[in-house]
Amino acid sequence: MQEDNNKNAGWKSYFQFGEVTNYFTRLFIRKDPDAPSNTNLKMMHGINKISIILFLVALIIMISRAFLR
Repeated sequence: MQEDNNKNAGWKSYFQFGEVTNYFTRLFIRKDPDAPSNTNLKMMHGINKISIILFLVALIIMISRAFLR
């Protein structure tokens, strides 16, 4: 019984996206008022936004081409 709980906990740990969703909400939706702010950090987050959006657009295009063939 204990081994089953450990196996289930192991699989559940693969699908916990708490830190990832926290990053995306901070990046796209709400800003942290206590976070340090400088030009380099703003540029880095801007580049991250652009790269994530371009990746999602490319992924959508690849999936749509795969289904249309």
